[in-house]
Amino acid sequence: MLYTRKGDAGTTKDFKSGPGERKSKSSCQTEALGALDELNSFLGLVKIKSAGVDWRVGAEIPSEIVGWAQNCLFSIQAEVAGADKKVGQNKVMEMEQWIDRIEKELPPIKTFFISGGTELAALFDVSRTLARKAERRVVGGAEAGEFKIDPATLAFLNRLSSLFYALARLSNHKSGIKEQPPTYN
Repeated sequence: MLYTRKGDAGTTKDFKSGPGERKSKSSCQTEALGALDELNSFLGLVKIKSAGVDWRVGAEIPSEIVGWAQNCLFSIQAEVAGADKKVGQNKVMEMEQWIDRIEKELPPIKTFFISGGTELAALFDVSRTLARKAERRVVGGAEAGEFKIDPATLAFLNRLSSLFYALARLSNHKSGIKEQPPTYN
């Protein structure tokens, strides 16, 4: 069944909840899980839209990188929910390698840029903001003591928005779109 009616009063269970134990759907943990799920769901669209590009980052096409990030996010969701799962420092280092490869192809950053350019760049920009929101929710829940989070997980979440920013810039660059700085008028 797709519904149980158990959450109708605004409560839910987590991985470590005992029998009859429920918590508010507005808890920091539930907010963090929701933000991670929101990001992961949106990345499904980004993965589909990036599948047809003809460029790579190292050996991977962007849709493969997005799929990799989605799998990592499931591990983070499990960790936030209380399971003995972690992404680990090796995933942070793998992501940093992709970011470093991308940065070598791009002109240096001298200003902020207005999101957009190509559709794919805009989707990566939205992914970047959703990643930052998820990071804030996870940090908030950990600071509130609702769950413990591994330092590598925090580093992963911090780096994830940088990966999406780099992919947005690369998407525009590969399409010959010049980044537009804001005019502040």
